[in-house]
Amino acid sequence: MTTSTRGAAKAPAVLVLEDGRIFRGRAYGAVGETFGEAVFSTGMTGYQETLTDPSYHRQVVVMTAPHVGNTGVNDEDPESSRIWVSGYVVRDPARVPSNWRSRRSLDEELVKQGVVGISGVDTRALTRHLRERGAMRVGIFSGAAIAEDEALLARVQGAPQMKGANLSAEVATKEAYVVPAIGEKRFTVAAVDLGIKGMTPHRMAERGIEVHVLPATATVEDVYAVNPDGVFFSNGPGDPATADGPVAVMQGVLARKTPLFGICFGNQILGRALGFGTYKLKYGHRGINQPVQDRTTGKVEITAHNHGFAVDAPLDKVSDTAYGRAEVSHVCLNDQVVEGLQLLDQPAFSVQYHPEAAAGPHDAAYLFDRFVNLMEAERA
Repeated sequence: MTTSTRGAAKAPAVLVLEDGRIFRGRAYGAVGETFGEAVFSTGMTGYQETLTDPSYHRQVVVMTAPHVGNTGVNDEDPESSRIWVSGYVVRDPARVPSNWRSRRSLDEELVKQGVVGISGVDTRALTRHLRERGAMRVGIFSGAAIAEDEALLARVQGAPQMKGANLSAEVATKEAYVVPAIGEKRFTVAAVDLGIKGMTPHRMAERGIEVHVLPATATVEDVYAVNPDGVFFSNGPGDPATADGPVAVMQGVLARKTPLFGICFGNQILGRALGFGTYKLKYGHRGINQPVQDRTTGKVEITAHNHGFAVDAPLDKVSDTAYGRAEVSHVCLNDQVVEGLQLLDQPAFSVQYHPEAAAGPHDAAYLFDRFVNLMEAERA
């Protein structure tokens, strides 16, 4: 990515998809060029949490909500230390932010962090195109980076694809750190950071859990060095088919029958550890309004999502694995995609969506209590 920060308000910009479709608009955020996978998010709120979610590394996010930036940017809501999206596409950016917690405009924050974006785009047409053709590579070019359409298209088509991308180590912590329990400490959890969001260890800390966040390269020995009552595998970017290291660590945890919980990428890692395959969705699930059914209770939840890959596990039967019987515990009601797994013979489960959901909804927060219950039962 190359950027400059001058002239963003007036510079022309162009968005080029790898299939040759072109959208023209105005620069939003930094001026320059950027590449990534074009995906769309259906959330009407929570754009700050979306931008700072490490799972969006190397993705250009198209916002389907027409007005973005209305509440500005504050210093309390980021999910990590920086913006991770590689580009940002909006239709009508707010001219003036209005919220008592706002410290600066979204445009200013994008410029500050060098994130190239585009505004004035018909995001409805762009979203329909991605739904029909699928997520694909994209480039955003503004200011001096604009060239002939054919040259820009060639550069987009030369950019790396998301399929086969091994990205978790690029966004994870390099050094282990501890998030202390809030109030009385009840449990210790080793959390393997594959792109963890800040709200996730906070949700566990609220329940009396001391969370030891470990790098994506952590070994089984690193995990058990903290003497955990449970082990957690986080969300993260990239293709789960490349995550052989985390899969091996999870298999080591499963072999010891330690209570285990995984979210998003962690769900895909559990799927692979159990012997299931994974595959790339046509355009993925992203937003905070996705209906999921918890098949263990029959309850339907409105949930937050950000995933472009899914686990290929049978919905209609219990599967035999090397670690006991496993079944699909949650399913997306829009398209029947696997949204959760659980083992029936030992304490391990995962979900594909985000129960920590800092921006909401909070229908699935009970899953952290389910993790606590597994650790309580194991201790008893």
